[in-house]
Amino acid sequence: MAVSGVSPLPSTPPARSPLFRAEQFVWLTARVLEQRLFAYHFLHGGPEAVETALDAYRNEDGGYGHALEPDLRGPVSQPLHTAHALRVLDAVGRCGGQRVERVCRYLTSVSTPDGALPVVHPGQRGYPTAPFVPVVDDPPSELLSTGPVVGLLHRNEVWHAWLFRATDYCWQAVESLEKSHPYEVAAAVAFLDSAPDRPRAEAAADRLGRLVREQRLAALDPDRLGAFPVAPGYAPGEHHFPHDFARSPDSLARAWFTDEEMTRSLDHLAAEQREDGGWPVTWRRWAPAPALEARSLVTIEALRTLRAHGRFVG
Repeated sequence: MAVSGVSPLPSTPPARSPLFRAEQFVWLTARVLEQRLFAYHFLHGGPEAVETALDAYRNEDGGYGHALEPDLRGPVSQPLHTAHALRVLDAVGRCGGQRVERVCRYLTSVSTPDGALPVVHPGQRGYPTAPFVPVVDDPPSELLSTGPVVGLLHRNEVWHAWLFRATDYCWQAVESLEKSHPYEVAAAVAFLDSAPDRPRAEAAADRLGRLVREQRLAALDPDRLGAFPVAPGYAPGEHHFPHDFARSPDSLARAWFTDEEMTRSLDHLAAEQREDGGWPVTWRRWAPAPALEARSLVTIEALRTLRAHGRFVG
């Protein structure tokens, strides 16, 4: 029935397509932020609605908190929350201006003596936190938290004093890696994909790709997962695949894998969509709310990865 004066709803994807099934899952389970992100990426939604939803997580210190990254609960700003916020702003083309200037001031305030970021600032103590994210009094710098932030800021041509030492830290950390694990490698790729020194980034990525294959950090055949070890501390069966490192064909990590390996990886990703329309969380689940909130994030990322590699989603 048509109602006079009411604007039509955004066009919806074909029924039973991966995108249609995911849309039902998102409307049923997701936070407002992920609902608006889904609408932006797949239903012609605008960036303003995403920014408005993200503002609910922003604190006076310029950082972000309030469980934006689901495995850290509580209101306090944290580097991981703030990195998550930058990814959202980057995704909707709003990673700049005074908002990001405030973020950089926050990053400066929580940096370690060498100018980089810890994974978790001690202010998290006393709030519910995933058991695999330790809270310590004097946390070290980590490529895991610093690399993606530095990469995002460079990609968006943000220039701030904080970036100089943080960039130097990332180069040193990436070029000295000898033994690593998948999340750290993904953080290194996030830095290298946007580092301004492209020849140096390409050389570092080439070396890192050889390390990934030598240490079997990427499961190259989803039908033979027993041949690829799970990293210490990861959940049982928590494998990473080529698409987890090369989120788009433009990533430097794409050169690490053959066309056949990437095809198998994307086939596996597409097949992982569950009956309810969402993709599963593969890391260790420790409480119901964080696991459910993370599924919407994983679902949106899966659809974006498949679409970036030319797969039909709807």
